[in-house]
Amino acid sequence: MTDNDFLQQKPGAALRSWALYQMMAGAGWAAMFVLSVAALLLAVWGIGLLLPEESKQAPDPNAFLITAPAVTEVA
Repeated sequence: MTDNDFLQQKPGAALRSWALYQMMAGAGWAAMFVLSVAALLLAVWGIGLLLPEESKQAPDPNAFLITAPAVTEVA
């Protein structure tokens, strides 16, 4: 066996090693999430560049959702 046996570590050193591993694993998952969101946004931007110019100048198709407030009269 080697002199630096993992099982023979002091409890404090083993806990620090475990905590560091957990933090690094969490940072890795967070980095993967951020990169996947960035890739999704980049893909949407790239698809937007492929659209014809007329589609960018067309009126909003959701304009019917904006309605004037109903007029109410005092009884």
